[in-house]
Amino acid sequence: MGTITQALRTAQSGLLVNQRVMDTIAQNVTNVNTEGYSRKIVTLENQALNGTGAGVKISDIIRRVDEGLLKSVRLETAELNTFAVQEDYFSRLQDLFGAPGDNTSISHVLDDLTRAVETLVQTPERSLEKTELIRQAENVALTLQDLSNSIQELRRQADQELSTVASEMNTIVSDIDQLNDDIIANSSVSRDTSDLRDQRDQKLTQLSELVDIRYFYRSDGDVVVFTSNGSTLVDTVPPEITHTAASAVTPTSTHAEGDFSGFFIGNSSVPANDQTTSFRDGRVKGLIDMRDSVLPDLQSQLDQLGATLRDTLNQVHNRGIAFPGAQEYNGTRIFTESATQTMQLDPTNSADDVAIILFDTSGDESAKTTLNTIMTDAGYTSHGAWQISDVAATIQSWLRSNGATTATASINTAGKFDIALNNTSLGLAFRDETATAAGSTSADVEIGYDSDADGSNDQVVSGFSNFFGLNDLYVDNLGDNVWESDVQAASYTSTAGTMTFRDINGAIGTLTVTGNSSLQDIVDAINIDTTLSVKLTAALVPDGNGQRLRISHNEGSSLQITDGNAETILSGINFGVANVRVGSTLQVREDIKTAPGLLATGLPQWDSELGGSGQYFMSVGDETIASAMANAMTQNTNFKAAGGLSIVDNTFSQRAAAIVSTNASLASTNESRLSSQKSLTDSLVFKQQSESGVNLDEEMANLIIFEQAFSAAARVITTINEMFDALERII
Repeated sequence: MGTITQALRTAQSGLLVNQRVMDTIAQNVTNVNTEGYSRKIVTLENQALNGTGAGVKISDIIRRVDEGLLKSVRLETAELNTFAVQEDYFSRLQDLFGAPGDNTSISHVLDDLTRAVETLVQTPERSLEKTELIRQAENVALTLQDLSNSIQELRRQADQELSTVASEMNTIVSDIDQLNDDIIANSSVSRDTSDLRDQRDQKLTQLSELVDIRYFYRSDGDVVVFTSNGSTLVDTVPPEITHTAASAVTPTSTHAEGDFSGFFIGNSSVPANDQTTSFRDGRVKGLIDMRDSVLPDLQSQLDQLGATLRDTLNQVHNRGIAFPGAQEYNGTRIFTESATQTMQLDPTNSADDVAIILFDTSGDESAKTTLNTIMTDAGYTSHGAWQISDVAATIQSWLRSNGATTATASINTAGKFDIALNNTSLGLAFRDETATAAGSTSADVEIGYDSDADGSNDQVVSGFSNFFGLNDLYVDNLGDNVWESDVQAASYTSTAGTMTFRDINGAIGTLTVTGNSSLQDIVDAINIDTTLSVKLTAALVPDGNGQRLRISHNEGSSLQITDGNAETILSGINFGVANVRVGSTLQVREDIKTAPGLLATGLPQWDSELGGSGQYFMSVGDETIASAMANAMTQNTNFKAAGGLSIVDNTFSQRAAAIVSTNASLASTNESRLSSQKSLTDSLVFKQQSESGVNLDEEMANLIIFEQAFSAAARVITTINEMFDALERII
């Protein structure tokens, strides 16, 4: 009886095991097209009882998964998504920038401006050509504004998408943590966990699309997940992942300055949990690079192009004036303390001078003098350091004494130099000359500017009118509240010195800089100095292959930054009022836009035979300034490094074409890398699916085998039952 009973139980185990195997085969076949499903394999082992064979039992149900290959798939998937998430942004940038030959590209509109200037040279007296030049100049400004605004909108969208990704990561991490708990709980009571592991694998793959992950398994089946830099994502209690999207984005918005919230893994009140600069791959990395690198670099290129165009044309336009002189001037330079800040005429040679001339409505000289003459007549040192407010007051006094009895010249409440003749029968003009004698050679004078009134010039500017910005063509209406350096290598170190900071309320404080200080050392010193950080924020802003030192006034006030060591700290990095935002704010001066006749095409000329001893005059057909502007547009101009573009001498159109080409190259490179990475990832995914996927032919073959085994076990049981029946009849 014992032998027959054992045989029955052995056959029964075969029946149950084969039934379970066929159930597993059915699961495999049913899920042949289910994403993330891995083929299940039932492993069997001999069952023994007191050393005697007692049938078969299921040892385990395992998943056919190559973990090493799966890790490779996830690594490559993360890199693939870095490029994939940027593809849409590059596509939209291509639509914005176009090709160099497109009618709407920035290089094309600069060509149109150049042609308009060249046409004006031929007929400087005609209002139609002046109007066309102003139209084209404004078109350039509007194009820069449109491109800049679109770039900032794309940055805002990338930042918002980061917030969405953070929420997705929270959900996925929570799901993985729950699956960990379920796997451990089921494993402890010997239940099959292969399907739960499949679900967890799918979540890990989804997480790898968002961020570069590394992971390992514990002996209890738990998986620990962390980023490539070591930040834990899943382990016991998952951390909260947060990113707060910015409500608005401007060209000055940077993560370095705190304008963008960090991407936190863990408590957001702990700065060390900000992993923004630590990610290596995934959608998060692609979006951060787009927001903080690619798009800001393009903006930097546009800002520098706009600023160089502004400075170059303003330099020329300030040399001249519209016929027959101006009724008023509105300066653009901001003086924070005009009563103490000083200017020095020709600090190198003390020879240059500025002719100040009043013309009648016919362009004939009404009165003339020179700046040095009236300043020395007023008791000031020849070519010496004159307080800015005194220069304004002295010019006003001369104007009132020479026919413009109600004229005003002063520094207004915004800190800018304004002049108004208040006399429609006179026009005022300034002409820079190489000497005080009337009719001396026309050439830009040097103006030494002592912005901190320490007796040492902090800046030298070419051109009297240009120094004050009295007759600018382009304006940006920006304050001097943001200062920054040229692009510097990460290895740059400073000389020793003392930096001094001032605003409209006077001194803010000083910073002692030791020799061989890095830019980061300067940033840290400013931000931890409570006497400075209340009003100032310093940051290192990435730009192309380097970085810029940026210092901003927290209240938006105009700044003056100098150093007491012959400006060696500042000159070493060419530190000054920042050009950031110029692309989004550049425009033709409003009064010129309204009245194109105010466009300067000529300048005061000298005729030694007029009036016996010579006189100045103005001609409506004088093309001197128009010709100089045409030369400025067609000749090479020095462009500084910006947004990855190197220092180069180019025309404006060539520089603009380089910006367009750079954008196209970035898009092409991303597309190529995306295609290459997709091929690699698809290949690995195919191998992984071939390994873990269900093969229907193989499953059908196994089904036949185990169906026969099931039938055989059933036949054994039937035979034993017959034996029991026969035994009962005998008994």
